[in-house]
Amino acid sequence: MIAGLRSSALHWTGVLPVLAVVLLALTWGRSLPVALVVLVSCFLAGAVLAAVHHAEVIAHRVGEPFGSLVLAVAVTIIEVALIVTLMADGGAKSATLARDTVFAAVMITCNGIVGLSLLVGSLRRKVAVFNAEGTGAALATVATVAGLSLVLPTFTTSTPGPRFSTPQLVFAAVAALVLYSLFVTTQTIRHRDYFLPVTTSGEVIHGEDHADPPSARAALTSLGLLALALIAVVGLAKAVSPAIESGVAAAGLPASVVGIVIALLVLLPESIAAVRAAHRDRVQTSLNLGLGSAMASIGLTIPAVALATVWLPVPLSLGLGAGHLVLLALTVIVGTLTVIPGRATPLQGGVHLTLLAAYIVLAVSP
Repeated sequence: MIAGLRSSALHWTGVLPVLAVVLLALTWGRSLPVALVVLVSCFLAGAVLAAVHHAEVIAHRVGEPFGSLVLAVAVTIIEVALIVTLMADGGAKSATLARDTVFAAVMITCNGIVGLSLLVGSLRRKVAVFNAEGTGAALATVATVAGLSLVLPTFTTSTPGPRFSTPQLVFAAVAALVLYSLFVTTQTIRHRDYFLPVTTSGEVIHGEDHADPPSARAALTSLGLLALALIAVVGLAKAVSPAIESGVAAAGLPASVVGIVIALLVLLPESIAAVRAAHRDRVQTSLNLGLGSAMASIGLTIPAVALATVWLPVPLSLGLGAGHLVLLALTVIVGTLTVIPGRATPLQGGVHLTLLAAYIVLAVSP
């Protein structure tokens, strides 16, 4: 037993988060040369993979849909921390950073994670099967909160530009938080069965049969290491963000690409976990991760950023432009048509991935 614990402690997923935090302490607040940026990026990628591992251990212990919720909230904490710190340092040019990052997260989750999960699941079993009731509820919540937070500011007239007035921003933040709370309550308490994986015949899978759940000690250890990994991801991403911004500017790309890079970075753990779940015929778990992350991204990020504007000397522009409004509308329509049958073929996965590709192409070449 002692040998097993020692082996577990020496596993790279246990050692790397600690080393990443040490590296963060050594590099915090410093201008990094190219070689050090490469080293920090390697540790950043390792911390992301370690976070995925420990999140999956916790998920196996607590079961679905709690496991998906743990990872979604953890990833959103990363996103909020990155947005607030970059807005604090970025000046007026970061006024649209929250909007760009949140919208990128919505497109990546609702089209990238969902599309890739459906593609992997349907290629494995010809048809990917999931619970339409739970998935539909999640998509409806995402669509509502995205509309209130990202669409309405474009059309309000109280303030110039795509911005909310203070009362409007307070309402949007409170509404997002309330809807997210209702969603979590529905997902974990009142209608938990709607978010559990189902078999090809539609029967709910209440537990995993491929392995025994980890012990309480192992789960608590993973929880602590997950926290360390997330701290490392936030801090190291902040350390390399000047290099990201410089690279985007040097390539002549729009500033909104920075938001996409941040969203891709923070959603990498969920993307990997979702694909793994789909490969195990747990497509519902993958959709919980994707849509749950979209919901958390808007429902928690918008209130947090709205609160941060009290002391941040940066105006907050949330309204989407015409092209992004079209892409959001297409995402909601296509997502609805995908969810209604409760079954999907590779075609639906390809359609969602095409929407994500269109978003990235238009972001690079508006």
